[in-house]
Amino acid sequence: MAYWLFKTEPDAFSINDLKNAPKQTSMWDGVRNYQARNFMRDGIKAGDLVMIYHSSCKHVGVAGIGEITREAY
Repeated sequence: MAYWLFKTEPDAFSINDLKNAPKQTSMWDGVRNYQARNFMRDGIKAGDLVMIYHSSCKHVGVAGIGEITREAY
């Protein structure tokens, strides 16, 4: 099992958006960095844990922890 850090701006996608999503799952898209995209495509496996990190907001930091439910597609 690996651990990952997913950074997001809460006005674009927040931990609350994930909590309110159907089955509390969502695909992660909009990754602009090629190295990060390759890590997501090749390295992240189902069962890995992820920390959801909020940036560009009043309370910067880890907002919650999630689990990868499906590998890249």
